[in-house]
Amino acid sequence: MKRNVSLEEISDGRLYGESDMVKADCRGCVGCSDCCRGMGQSIILDPYDVYRLTTGLKRPFADFVDKEVELNVVDGCVLPNLKMTGSQEQCAFLDEEERCGIHALRPGICRLFPLGRFYENGTFRYFLQTGQCNAARSKVKVGKWIDTPDQRRNREFVTNWHYLLNRVEELVQGNTDDIFRRDINMMLLQTFYFAPYDEEEDFYTQFAGRAAQFAQRTE
Repeated sequence: MKRNVSLEEISDGRLYGESDMVKADCRGCVGCSDCCRGMGQSIILDPYDVYRLTTGLKRPFADFVDKEVELNVVDGCVLPNLKMTGSQEQCAFLDEEERCGIHALRPGICRLFPLGRFYENGTFRYFLQTGQCNAARSKVKVGKWIDTPDQRRNREFVTNWHYLLNRVEELVQGNTDDIFRRDINMMLLQTFYFAPYDEEEDFYTQFAGRAAQFAQRTE
C-alpha cells in the first residue's frame, strides 16, 4: 500500500538495514494488543505470508477468505488482507487472551511493525514509524526483529514482489477495459494466492517459477 507522505512526516528520519540497531523491541507487547485492532485493510498479505499460513495451518487459501482474510483493491490490484472483526475491529487471529494466535506464522507487515519499508533504486531500506505505538521500546537489530529465515532471499523476494505489483498497477490503470482489468487481477490472485504451495518445496523457488509464468502471460 503506497503512502503519499514524506518520510520525515512518519519516521525518525533515518533509514536502516538488517544489521542496524533500531528502537523497535516492545519486549513481547505484554498487556497490549493495540496494533491488532482497528487496522482496517492495511495488513496486506504477500505470497510468502500465504505460504506460511496455508502450509503451517494445513488449510487452503480459499478457506481463509471471508473468515480471517478478505479481498480488497489496493492501488488497482485486488489483494488479500487480514480481516478485522467484531465491535472492537480486531484481527480475526487474536485469541481470547488477546494474544496473536498465529504468532509463529504472522504476516510480514506484523513482523515489521513499527518498521516500514522505503523503496528506491530497485531495493529497499527500513524506517521506524513514529506515533504508531505507545509501548516502551528498546533497541534491537532489524534482522532479529523481523525474525525471518534466509533474509537475503527474503529481501530479494520482497523487492521482486513490490515491483511486480507496480507492473500490475501500470497495466490495470493504463487500460480502461474492465474485462482486461478483471482478468489481470484474477490471474494475480490465482497464480500467487489460490494455487496451493508445496510445503516440501522451497518457497522462493516456487515463487520464481510463478513470477516467470505470470510475466509471460502478461507481456
